[in-house]
Amino acid sequence: MMSALSSQPRTPPEAHSNSNAKQPLKDASPVVVPTAKSLSSEPASPQIAARPPPVPKAERPRPTIRSTKAVLSMTPNAMQRLRGLLNSPTPQLIRISVRNKGCAGLSYHLDYVEKPEKFDEVVEQDGVKVLIDSKALFSIIGSEMDWKEDALSSKFVFNNPNIKDACGCGESFTVA
Repeated sequence: MMSALSSQPRTPPEAHSNSNAKQPLKDASPVVVPTAKSLSSEPASPQIAARPPPVPKAERPRPTIRSTKAVLSMTPNAMQRLRGLLNSPTPQLIRISVRNKGCAGLSYHLDYVEKPEKFDEVVEQDGVKVLIDSKALFSIIGSEMDWKEDALSSKFVFNNPNIKDACGCGESFTVA
């Protein structure tokens, strides 16, 4: 038997591959392009092609947040005084802020400004605008602004329901 195998002429492997390269492949299956119908929705079945990505969801408009409690209310006396300031030759807005000062901890601070800063809250009542600093917002929310004049002074006074403690002179306060 050995002799029968050894008697056949041997051809080098390179010659075998060159002869096959010239002839078309007869045993190869044709290339199939998948369609939507040929893909299976079963996760365990083999897939031919990847599924297309999911369609992105449309973005909903963001809801606007409306406060239920007024940030600041103004009395008629305060509004009259603020209108006088706004109708002056150099109209300016008043910006209310809170600073660390006094024996109780916080004190109101009023500034004249030309325009609101980036995070200022604009409070408008009957056409009169007042700006509130974003850092002071939680200390002032729900307050009433009033204008008081007496024999010794004239100033804006704040009636704040959030005050837990105040100093004897009334210049500084603490909120909880």
